[in-house]
Amino acid sequence: MDPKLLEILVCPLCKGPLVYVKDKQELICKPDRLAYPIRDDIPVMLEDEARKLPAEEEV
Repeated sequence: MDPKLLEILVCPLCKGPLVYVKDKQELICKPDRLAYPIRDDIPVMLEDEARKLPAEEEV
């Protein structure tokens, strides 16, 4: 994942910062508890494609 791209990407819902989780290939929005997938090095920033993080999963 390009570090420059990570600097400018924000959550499409709350406009908050995202955390890159390399081993899962996801961008995490902590306030919304959503994980946006990264497919073929392209972040999929659609709410419908995001995985909802369960309460027990640490962010």
